[in-house]
Amino acid sequence: MTYSVDTSLLVSLKQILPAVNTAGCCFSPVAGLSGESWHIRAPQGEYLARRQTREMAEMGVSRRRELRMLRTRHPGGVGPRPRGLHQNWLLLEWIAGSPLPEAACRPEGPLVPLLVRLHSQPRGGSPLALKVTLARYRHQIDRARLTPRWQRFHQALLRSPLPPVVKIAPLHMDIHAGNIITTGDGWRLIDWEYAADGDIACELAALVRGNHWSPRQQATLVAAYCAAGGYGDAARLQAAVQQWLPWIDYLMLMWYEVRWQQTGTHSFRAAADGLHARLQSR
Repeated sequence: MTYSVDTSLLVSLKQILPAVNTAGCCFSPVAGLSGESWHIRAPQGEYLARRQTREMAEMGVSRRRELRMLRTRHPGGVGPRPRGLHQNWLLLEWIAGSPLPEAACRPEGPLVPLLVRLHSQPRGGSPLALKVTLARYRHQIDRARLTPRWQRFHQALLRSPLPPVVKIAPLHMDIHAGNIITTGDGWRLIDWEYAADGDIACELAALVRGNHWSPRQQATLVAAYCAAGGYGDAARLQAAVQQWLPWIDYLMLMWYEVRWQQTGTHSFRAAADGLHARLQSR
């Protein structure tokens, strides 16, 4: 099948990889929640082009930050190798493999060494600006849904201090089965658009909530992470993860609210309603 490719992508590809003849490339769109991406097959190799759009900027996505975070990866690291950024297009190496089946994404086994390896990488130089992100989301949601109680909760949370830091490391912040690729060299992580430097307990809390894990699975994850060398004090890390859970719940709620506002997709509204119920039960 032949696809129509934006001229700006062809221009950016020539700027980043001058030796690539775009006429000899095969372009295929890549599905995803947040934006427009293309799989590019060229004689020199395979690449992934990721576009920065207005909607993604509203979600806090920055291809420049994504590039900065990926540039710190050591050889054999957990993410794709970045090739360059031109205008609104980020070009990455294509990671060949298969998405991890959801049943294989468990709080033990190969996932834990992947996390420890990620959190052992050098920092990218882009701190996680959680409160800034929440404030940005607040201005984009449906005003009809923003009740006085919600307003009070939002203001009180932003006035509260963040949980005490356990260990600062590069975080992916969107780890789930669909973003884990199984390759001949092990598991790799894709979709680094929310990556930033932050507390490892925040990442673990996001992993727990994003995968709908139970308190028992949360404890299993923390114990396995510490046993694998990720951190030396399981009790302290478990307490820190617990402190991060309300922040992650609210971050997810606001993300779904903004995505529903942007797209009108019912599943985003339904997910937001479920998180509203969780927050109101506290």
